[in-house]
Amino acid sequence: MRDISWVRDSQFYHIYPLGALGCPRENLGQKTAGHRILKLMDWRDHLLDLGINAVYLGPIFESGSHGYDTYDYYNIDSRLGTNEDFKRVCRHFHEKGIKIVLDGVFNHVGRGHISVKDIINNRESSSYASWISGLNFYGNNSYNDGFSYDCWANAQELVKLNHRCPDVENHILGAIDMWIKDFGIDGLRLDAADCIDRDFFRRLKTFAEEKKSTFWLMGEIIHGDYNIYVNDDMLDAVTNYECWKGIYSSHNDHNYFEINYAMKRQWGQGGLYLGKYLYNFLDNHDVNRIYNLLKEKDNIYPCYTLLYTMPGVPSIYYGSEWAIEGDKNMGQGDWALRPEINPSDMMDNNPDLIDHIKTLGQVRKESKAIRYGIYQEVQVRNESLVFAREFEDEWAVVALNSTDNDIHLDFNYKEKNYQVDLGPHGSKIIKF
Repeated sequence: MRDISWVRDSQFYHIYPLGALGCPRENLGQKTAGHRILKLMDWRDHLLDLGINAVYLGPIFESGSHGYDTYDYYNIDSRLGTNEDFKRVCRHFHEKGIKIVLDGVFNHVGRGHISVKDIINNRESSSYASWISGLNFYGNNSYNDGFSYDCWANAQELVKLNHRCPDVENHILGAIDMWIKDFGIDGLRLDAADCIDRDFFRRLKTFAEEKKSTFWLMGEIIHGDYNIYVNDDMLDAVTNYECWKGIYSSHNDHNYFEINYAMKRQWGQGGLYLGKYLYNFLDNHDVNRIYNLLKEKDNIYPCYTLLYTMPGVPSIYYGSEWAIEGDKNMGQGDWALRPEINPSDMMDNNPDLIDHIKTLGQVRKESKAIRYGIYQEVQVRNESLVFAREFEDEWAVVALNSTDNDIHLDFNYKEKNYQVDLGPHGSKIIKF
């Protein structure tokens, strides 16, 4: 029987290995090969210190550049190392109870994938002709191949797969089987999930349940009704972009009504996603760092309080626990969000924020109400928010201040009056 209850108790940490571990940006085979994936082992003590018990790794499969242009689903990128190297990493994390979730880029492949290369060489006679979505030998593309095809977001280096082709699905499921069996991975984050045929997710869920009853499936979804994907037949969670936007803009606009509305809509009484554990974050490899998003930088403290106390699963993007900067609009594009970091060099950075996150992690670990409870609005003002999390006979009240002033809050909850003082950009959690 399938059991993914471990996710409800998880605190995730998201690493983009090709950036964090200092890989060359282009894969040049032996010229750029190395064993950089082993550096991940140096992160373990820091993650344990933060209270992290699950790691989501950005793309590690063999690729040409940024990892989302996959060449080979069965081997890790040579810039990162070998499959044997990654087995060591998995053992290193698993022995301390840290789950490992990999990035599954199954909507498209890079032009170095065997299917694309064979079609370039053999055209209509290629045995892979049915693998590529929209393949048209009467068209052309920017590479002047003499054929056209569907691609992701008009990026012709990202060739869309045809998930109606049984060989494609068998190829991908075979790789997933290997990663589960040989490496013991605990889940997948499905890239560009809204672009993939939904029948694939139905088959994937059945397949995953047969291979590992605790295997977790999370999809990258930005807009729309998350219930389309998060259900008994398809995925277990999606990326909660609705609340990501609500968290930072509520602080920037001094308008806690926005995030309160989103949380009530999602998880309040009768909420759209009640009982579902969406994947919450302040930033990731595609969006600017939370420190750059915030107009008042000290609001990073109540932002993290929200992340850890709102319904769903919290995730920290590597480096943001030290409030590092990263703006994709300043000339380097997405690479500005994906820097090389050695955790041993960062330990003296922002100790107050690190302590704040540690405290939040411990509070979350000790409170069933915060991990499992429904959301209940208690008091909402432009610059302060009080909400409760309730589970069975346990509850917790969270109070937030988005201003640079001391504030006094006077509110009632469960027929009792509370007087709470918050410092500038402060927060408080009252547990019962």
